[in-house]
Amino acid sequence: MPGEVLVRAGGAVQMEVDLASAPPKSVRNGNNGSSNSAVDAITKNVIDLYLITEEDSHYEQEILRDPYSSIKPWLRYIDHKMKTGSIIEQVFVFERACKALPRSYKIWKMYLDLRVNHVLPLNSAKFPDEYAKVNDCFERALILLNKMPRIWTDYLSFLMKQCLVTKTRHAFDRALRALPITQHNRIWELYIPFANSASGETAIRIWRRYMQVHPEDTEEFIELLVSQGKYEEAAEKWIEVLNNPKFKSKEGKSHFQMWSELCDLLVTHAREIKSIDVEKIVRSGISKFSDQRGKLWTSLGTYWIIKGDFERARDAFEEGITTVMTVRDFTQIFDAYTEFEESIIGNLMEESAARQAKGKVDEDLDFDLDIRMMRFESLMDRRPFLVNDVLLRQNPNNVIEWEKRVGLWGDNKQQIVQTYTDAVAAVNPKKAVGQFHSLWAGYAKFYEKHGDLRQARMIMEKAVRVPFKSVQELAEMWVEWAEMELRNDNFDEAVKIMAKATQAPKRSTVDYFDETLTPQQRVHKSWKLWSFYVDLVESVSTLEETKEVYERIFELRIATPQTVVNYANLLEEHKYFEESFKIYERGLDLFSYPVAFELWNLYLTKAIERHIDIERLRDLFEQAVENCPPKFAKTIYLMYGNLEEERGLARHAMRIYERATRAVSDEDRFEMFEFYITKSASNFGLTSTRPIYERAIDALPDKEAKEMCLKFAEMERRLGEIDRARAIYAHASQFSDPRISPTFWEKWEKFEIQHGNEDTFKEMLRIKRSVQAQYNTDVNFIASQAIARQQKNKDGVAGDEKEDQEKRDAMDALEREAKAPVGFVAASTGPQGSQVAAAKELVVQETANPDAIDLDMED
Repeated sequence: MPGEVLVRAGGAVQMEVDLASAPPKSVRNGNNGSSNSAVDAITKNVIDLYLITEEDSHYEQEILRDPYSSIKPWLRYIDHKMKTGSIIEQVFVFERACKALPRSYKIWKMYLDLRVNHVLPLNSAKFPDEYAKVNDCFERALILLNKMPRIWTDYLSFLMKQCLVTKTRHAFDRALRALPITQHNRIWELYIPFANSASGETAIRIWRRYMQVHPEDTEEFIELLVSQGKYEEAAEKWIEVLNNPKFKSKEGKSHFQMWSELCDLLVTHAREIKSIDVEKIVRSGISKFSDQRGKLWTSLGTYWIIKGDFERARDAFEEGITTVMTVRDFTQIFDAYTEFEESIIGNLMEESAARQAKGKVDEDLDFDLDIRMMRFESLMDRRPFLVNDVLLRQNPNNVIEWEKRVGLWGDNKQQIVQTYTDAVAAVNPKKAVGQFHSLWAGYAKFYEKHGDLRQARMIMEKAVRVPFKSVQELAEMWVEWAEMELRNDNFDEAVKIMAKATQAPKRSTVDYFDETLTPQQRVHKSWKLWSFYVDLVESVSTLEETKEVYERIFELRIATPQTVVNYANLLEEHKYFEESFKIYERGLDLFSYPVAFELWNLYLTKAIERHIDIERLRDLFEQAVENCPPKFAKTIYLMYGNLEEERGLARHAMRIYERATRAVSDEDRFEMFEFYITKSASNFGLTSTRPIYERAIDALPDKEAKEMCLKFAEMERRLGEIDRARAIYAHASQFSDPRISPTFWEKWEKFEIQHGNEDTFKEMLRIKRSVQAQYNTDVNFIASQAIARQQKNKDGVAGDEKEDQEKRDAMDALEREAKAPVGFVAASTGPQGSQVAAAKELVVQETANPDAIDLDMED
């Protein structure tokens, strides 16, 4: 090849081929026909004159000593030129080095980088020749270095900056052929962006080759195919991906998401895709993704609509709404179905209107429109039934939905019977949701309503043999049968049915709650069944037959408190009082408290009303209170005491009330003591209540003991026992914090003002201070005090507080005056004197007794 020369032309650097051997410009423009020796001599002179300087002589000599074996002299020469030489001189040295060492990767890499960096600022469209010369350099390098991937990648990157699609594609292909497969990834990293930018058929062909080695990027290939309109090939690629269980989406898409994209592609471009069985693919998705059947059925119907096959679209929608299992899927399909029908009807109506406007009448079009309108109306009428079908497909044991379906048929007898028949056949009694017996009962009532009682009885006979989920349902079924006979005035038949239902061995050992036994084996212990039976017998049969039923209930040990009361009332109505009392006693043997309390209450009330012997009544009451819990003792003791007061001795009544104060619960004890004291005072006088008060104060908690002390003190005051009353106040003071219970201290204060003297008043004040000091050290009382203060502030009794403060100030003034030295006379003026005067005035005003002691503490 000829050499290269770099010259300046028009401000741009032009590269001439074969700078080392080409003559300079002046020579090339002159005598072209001269001899070779003359050209060589002239060329050498030009090189010596322009490209080799005196500074280069050292490097030239070093190269001449060993020009072909060692790379170091060339590298030193190149480094020198890179620092001091022009671009022409650098290229000159590189060309000579590459010819001397053509397999040196390092020199070629440096040379190519120099040439590339030099032309990159130039526009490839304006200077194609300069870029072509660099391309030639790359080609020369690749003759011997075609196994070097970096040379290829640099070359390919350089080509991608030029508008040479075919040349670049060929270079990529040559690189792939030249390099081992382990290095292909480095080429593909450039080849794929190039293919995407090239677009069109070129991109598709390149991607097809790429897919052979990198199938994991199929999703990107599919996007390219769709963008290029290759819908069928894109669908086929999706099918390959979905059939490959090892494929993992690089975008993190789930299997269903990929299915959805395939379906959307098939449906959207249904007219372009012809070689793929779309219906088969969509149906396989329907069977695989049960939770997305609504969307897939809609897609299948839409596919046939786009294809223009409306009948197959309608078939797809119909199959969808009759097979889906959820209301959500049904709604999705039904909405698409109705929209499809409305659009067809709308188009037909527009076409018909257009024809009529032109004066043309098309009977076939009008007939087709009428048919489609009828279909649409039928579809809308079927909607409730279709929704019901969906719910029953979800759970065929849903009794409520079966009953709704019966209601949907209205007066259609044939369909109602068919629905009932299907329902009792489909529902599993053990898994029924709702009351399965109500379905059988409704079935029988339907025939009863239409006068076919024989068929209704046959249904009832079948129903009572059904293994229901619970005994309760079977009992309800027997009751429904009996009630049906009662509605038709067949009373004896109803009794026979209930007798059959409750038929059981004399001594039944069956456990009502034993789930291992069938409901038919346990139903004879159903309280509901026996309750209905006994009410029925009581209404239509004799007393003896009714008693037999009640006795059977007691024998089976299924009697309830209500059974005992009903049986006793029945006997009482028929004047069998003693027998009714025995029934109460039998009930008390069966039941303990708290149920026994209600029975005792009724029993004792009835016995008292019958005025039976007092000793017998006492016996009954003693039995009642023997094991009575404190919670229920109050009522029975009050009845007992009242009985003694009316028919016995008052002394016995007091003894009973005294027992009651110990037997009742804590919350009733205070009230019981009050009642006891009232009765004692009315029967034996006030003085008889003193030991009761004393025992009450000992027995009651502090709060209630304080109230009892106040009552006790008031009683003593009325009796004139002032000292005893004062002692009671002093005893009660230990329960009363002055800041929490001011009422107690107010009452004691009034008591002392009316009945006390200076010493007793001071003693009261001393006790008050002592109690307050005691409570100040008690954490619990401090907390309760804070709560009481908040409550008091909340109530807003500001006036009362002011009055209380005035009283306390007045009493403090009296106390200070009382503590003054003997002979000391308080001033009549000033703060202290005014307080004392106010105290005296207050005392005088609050003294109700004119004979009370005058507290003149100035003496």
